[in-house]
Amino acid sequence: MGEDDLRVVDRSGSIIGTREFTLNGLGSGVMSPPKERWVKVLDQTKCIGCHACTTACKSENEVPLGVTRTYVKSVDIGIFPNVRRSFQVTRCNQCENPPCVAACPTAAMFQRADGIVDFDKSICIGCKACMAACPYDAIFINPDDHSAEKCNFCAHRLDVGLEPACVTVCPTEAIFVGDLHDPTSKVSKVIHRQAVSVRKPEKTTRPGVFYKGAHQSTLDPLAAVRPNGDTFMWSEMIKGPKITNSGTPAAMHANSSAAALLSYDVAHAVPWGWKVSLYTWTKGIASGFYPVVMLIALFGNLSMSSSLVRFWAPIVSLAALTVTGVLLIADLKHPERFYLLLIKPQWESWLVRGGFILLGYGGVLTLSLLLGIVNRGSLILDLAPIGIVLGAATATYTAFLFSQAKARDLWQSPMLFPQLLVQAGMLGAGLVALLSSQVPVSTGHLMVHVFVGLVLVHELFVAAEIVTIHPSAHSKLAVWEMTKGTMAWWFWIGTLGMLLGVGAVVQPDIAIVVSFIGLLSYEHSYVRSGQLAPLA
Repeated sequence: MGEDDLRVVDRSGSIIGTREFTLNGLGSGVMSPPKERWVKVLDQTKCIGCHACTTACKSENEVPLGVTRTYVKSVDIGIFPNVRRSFQVTRCNQCENPPCVAACPTAAMFQRADGIVDFDKSICIGCKACMAACPYDAIFINPDDHSAEKCNFCAHRLDVGLEPACVTVCPTEAIFVGDLHDPTSKVSKVIHRQAVSVRKPEKTTRPGVFYKGAHQSTLDPLAAVRPNGDTFMWSEMIKGPKITNSGTPAAMHANSSAAALLSYDVAHAVPWGWKVSLYTWTKGIASGFYPVVMLIALFGNLSMSSSLVRFWAPIVSLAALTVTGVLLIADLKHPERFYLLLIKPQWESWLVRGGFILLGYGGVLTLSLLLGIVNRGSLILDLAPIGIVLGAATATYTAFLFSQAKARDLWQSPMLFPQLLVQAGMLGAGLVALLSSQVPVSTGHLMVHVFVGLVLVHELFVAAEIVTIHPSAHSKLAVWEMTKGTMAWWFWIGTLGMLLGVGAVVQPDIAIVVSFIGLLSYEHSYVRSGQLAPLA
């Protein structure tokens, strides 16, 4: 049994980190838990924008075309002839409190003992929750293997005593790494003695990437205006329903006192698309119809032996819940691995918690249907409170899932939880009103008025979201995108469509169907708009 230290040295031969290395009785090397905290300093006063770090990273890690683990963003500052170009090396921030790790449902994103946030592609299901959670837009789906990846500090090189590839190729030594807890390391001296910045400190992620001499217009993705036209300095400005770029539209350019124009950036994917929008709608139907029917049966004049209680309520809700599950699985980049949510759950993730809530609710619906088939009304009555609670949880867990997407400021609203509950009640009451032949006349009229009341309450939530003073420029921009920008048509068609639901008191069938379609349109505008504010 012997012990030694594995040393990581820089190009000058100076030690920038050590890690304990133990030989076990079989003669193989076994790493003991390292005690260091690896961090990186990007000295933008030395960066010349050569992109050597980008190409070295691609070569070392076999990153395919179209995606990058690191790239050099540039912003032109000033008005001719008083102009200069500022750079920002953009990559994973190796957070001490990484939201991507908390959001990952299978622990495919994980944090090593030395602070490096790494990933395991073999258990990635491609849910993109990590992408939605990352405030720095540093994670992408590899188009070749369909798994999430990002900069991992070239951990495989550090583990054998080598520096990251980007560090070794930088011609001006603008990138250097080391142990923050070692007072003799270069990074520790720079970070603790000189002026450095981090990106988005308000997100409380405690980034492990520090910028020296970076201009604020590069650190803040809203400070520079996106240029007119369809190209950057030497790249196409990709646009479309799934892509957005850093830089604000001219109408929203109010975040910098200096003239700043984005001159180079890469395309940034929007993680969640129409499947997630549709999932929130079908989930609302599933979580609203059965509880509303059961509440009527418990406290109203609906018999437990009626076909609505015995068959329609569990069948319709179970069908909508099945569609919800299919949409969730279809949205995965590795749908064949969805079972990992069940056998390898990471319980901090609301994707996992929500999955088990859906399973529990589905079990109650199935059992209720079976009891209805054998006509055991008393047992259905006993089961109903559990189903109502699980239905409410099914409706509202998405508020916590969206809140865990720390990058998306619009989704951090405390109003989302009650709003989702109102949506479920609105959909449930509306469906009961559409099936008025299955309920007493008085109950049918009551459900129409409940539906109209919940529509109005929901519209108050929507109005509050628009007129509220938003705590961040990102949430303000998201609301602008929703009401005036990319998603404006979806938003206004949805909002007006829901308002037509008030006409249910005169013509229930048409008004309720139009209102349902309006809610789906609104959901799509909300889900998409929350992801359109640039992060990088």
